[in-house]
Order: sequence, then C-alpha cells, then structure tokens
Amino acid sequence: MWIFLGTEVMFFGGLFVSYLIYRLWYFGDFGAASKSIDATLGATNTAVLICSSLTVVLAIWGAQIASRKLMIGSLILTMLFGLAFLGIKGKEYKDKFEEHHVPGASFSFENVPIPGHPDQYANPRHAQIFFALYFIMTGLHALHMIVGLGIFTWLLVMAWKGRFTPEYHTPLEVGGLYWHFVDIVWIYLFPLLYLIDRHP
Repeated sequence: MWIFLGTEVMFFGGLFVSYLIYRLWYFGDFGAASKSIDATLGATNTAVLICSSLTVVLAIWGAQIASRKLMIGSLILTMLFGLAFLGIKGKEYKDKFEEHHVPGASFSFENVPIPGHPDQYANPRHAQIFFALYFIMTGLHALHMIVGLGIFTWLLVMAWKGRFTPEYHTPLEVGGLYWHFVDIVWIYLFPLLYLIDRHP
C-alpha cells in the first residue's frame, strides 16, 4: 500500500507542478477563472471529507475495541460522506456546463475582469487552461473517491460478516490509509483551485 500511495503522490504531484507553472505564467487569468468557481461548495466538500476521515478512524477504533456497532456505523457514515462529496461535486460540474466553462468548442469566458484590475480582462484561452486542469484534477480525485467507496463497500460487507477483530483488522487500516490519502489530496486541491485571488 505504501508503494502504491508513493506512486499516487508522484502522479498528483506532477499535476500540481503543472498547475503551478501555468499559474505563474497566467497569474491574473487563473485568478479570474478561480473566482468563477463556487468556493462555498468547495469548502462544504472540504468539511465533508474531514468528517469522513474522522469516521474512518472511528471504524478502525471500533474494530480495535470489538465494537461491531461502532465499526459498522462508522463505515456507513464514511460512505454517506463520500456520496455527499460526489453529489456536491456533480452540482458544481453541472453549474460549469451551464456557464459554458467546460474546455472545448462551446467554452466561453468573455469580459471577465482580472482580480485587482477591473480595467483588464482575462484571456479566455488562458482561462480555458485553468478549467482544463480543474476538470482533470478534480475529476481524477472524484474517480479515486469512487474507488474508495467500492473498497469501503467491501469492508462493510466483511465487517457485517464479523471478519474483523481486535487482533485482525488490517484491511480496515489499509482502506483507511487510502481514504486519508484521497482526503489529503483534496486539502491541497481546495486552496489551489478555489481560494486564489479571493481578496476583495
């Protein structure tokens, strides 16, 4: 699992570096594009994932103290938080489609002022790069969330069958590591994509 997580860190690290390079090149354009994303939805999803990390810890603790009720209840809550995250992300994507902020032939980002420079407007081509990175990074993160939900569905079935005990609950810990990793990735994505140039 640690080797797998290491490869995932390098994978997302490459995306973060690409984003930061373009951010430096097109500073104002990226700021304007970022301000068009709903930061409230992003903050809500951040809170949802933090809560899900807590329930993962509680599920493992439940196994350690032989509390089947705590373990199963916490696994269910973790999955509900994961589904809530994906639902909010779906709403966010829907808004971007309706606003024509999806890279492609129908993309539109005209006459959007650059933060701090109301007399200057963002370059639509540069803004399109921001949204391409936004959809790639958040889309891949959402895909990892879906995989995580699949893993936790299996863990829930195993917990229901009584497979985990204080002596043996390694699958829970491994699944928890994966889930925490996905949460940490989002903790980095949120400020990079949602909070740049949010000053008045």
